[in-house]
Amino acid sequence: MSPLVQRQRIKGTEDAAVTGQHWSMLVFESLSAGVMAVLVGLLAVMVIVGVYVIVVWPLTFWDLTNSGLEKYGAWVNTVLWSVFGGGSLAGFWLFSGLAFKTKTVGKRPGEATRAKSPSRG
Repeated sequence: MSPLVQRQRIKGTEDAAVTGQHWSMLVFESLSAGVMAVLVGLLAVMVIVGVYVIVVWPLTFWDLTNSGLEKYGAWVNTVLWSVFGGGSLAGFWLFSGLAFKTKTVGKRPGEATRAKSPSRG
């Protein structure tokens, strides 16, 4: 006898059958994508500051004291939450499978099809 035996599959809920994963795992993956987006932004800021500290400041001694960056300090919290939210939504879009579902473009039901006439030359 063959070691492979066909067995009946257990029918789950409709939602689990469509997405293939539990909703809590989808939320965890989406929030993780948001955290990764914030970390990528933090890494970009660290690279920019590193280049400034290694290249610009030793050559120019320009320490940004009179640059007026303090007026943008209130926006930092909004920008961080926006990047986190955008990353979470992008993660949900990818991990839920919505990014990979393609819509098939077909003929409309009432549309008539013409046969091509042979070209005479």
